[in-house]
Amino acid sequence: MQQGVKTHGTNHQPQRRNLLKGLAISGGAILAAPALAKADGNVTVAPIGTSSLNDRQPFYGARQSGIVNARPAHGMIASFDVIADTPDELEDLLKRLTDRMVVLTHGGTVEAGDPKLPPPDSGILGPVFKPDNLTITLSFGASLFEKRPWLAALKPKSLRRMPEFRNDALLAEQCHGDIALQFCANTQDTNIHALRDILKNLPDRLVINWKQEGAVPVVPPRADGVHENARNFLGFIDGSANPNASDSSLMEKLVWVGADDDEPAWALNGTYQAVRIIRNFVERWDRTPLGEQERIFGRRKMNGAPMSGGSHESDVPDFANDPDGVHTPLDSHIRLANPRNPHGGNNLILRRPFNYSNGVARSGHLDQGLLFICYQANLDQGFIAVQHRLDGEPLEEYIKPVGGGFFFVLPGVAEEGGYLGQTLIAALKT
Repeated sequence: MQQGVKTHGTNHQPQRRNLLKGLAISGGAILAAPALAKADGNVTVAPIGTSSLNDRQPFYGARQSGIVNARPAHGMIASFDVIADTPDELEDLLKRLTDRMVVLTHGGTVEAGDPKLPPPDSGILGPVFKPDNLTITLSFGASLFEKRPWLAALKPKSLRRMPEFRNDALLAEQCHGDIALQFCANTQDTNIHALRDILKNLPDRLVINWKQEGAVPVVPPRADGVHENARNFLGFIDGSANPNASDSSLMEKLVWVGADDDEPAWALNGTYQAVRIIRNFVERWDRTPLGEQERIFGRRKMNGAPMSGGSHESDVPDFANDPDGVHTPLDSHIRLANPRNPHGGNNLILRRPFNYSNGVARSGHLDQGLLFICYQANLDQGFIAVQHRLDGEPLEEYIKPVGGGFFFVLPGVAEEGGYLGQTLIAALKT
């Protein structure tokens, strides 16, 4: 069987130099090389409906994919406990996980397998699985370091368990984890297929804690060609004023850990990830007057324009000429999150959220909300600073964070033959 899907028990470790040879070869057939999906300046722009199963994001590079590239229609966060009591066992996990991520993000062909053994693949995507724009982004939680004395000294500076903020009602079964995997793809089944593949191939190293799936609507471009951000389940455009992910110098400042940051050397080119599962009380919201909804957010609901004037979400709110909050209330969401003062630029974050719908809660209300994900080079200056400004905002009457966690995204795999976390393992060994 090809190495791209072969799994016999827990001791299977593909030879790294031959890994890509078996990705798309079966019976002499070779899949055409998939097209690389283009990046977008705003990662919260809604998918426009031109995606293809052949879209592919690059796996190799100094930084992991799934952060600054355009957000596809479907996302998922899964949290795991790690079974690794020694540096060698942690290295084994990272090498094998990297192997699976390479296979899954490149696509391949599944062989039939031996009827007497479990099938090498779940089969939910059929005999050929395409890359489908899939990214799998690996991050570490604080508990991975804190539970292992030999690893504790290498913990990123501000990584810690996510605290319970003022409006939170965190559920223990939906929080934290030794590691997290973010799956993003054009279709939901590609994410599910990838998660099941990893669970099948690493049962001796990973135990899943929780997962949350989400999606964003596909929105065709406007008549003038403008691509709009997607809307959340409160009906407002979500992602307005998100930093431009195509601006590499801005991303260096806001998102990526650099050589001048006070972080362990192995963490260079990583980033902090904040995940929040935020329940929306949609029934209560839908009975709230439109004017109040707009004052709470500080934007017009239909076009996303700021209350201070304009006709589009890209129009910049004018807080300087509205010091008393006559047009944009001082406690509105956009004014608290980004006050647009000389200091506010230090707290910008790169948001990459998805909407979720989990059915009906025990209370008889819809369980819908936002799978909020953001990235920043400094967790304290980024998400935590913004969240403290938002504590007590009027929007809290309609939302309740119930899960998530803080994680540190590892640097990428620079070239074929390497593996995620290689710089950390090197630091351990030296």
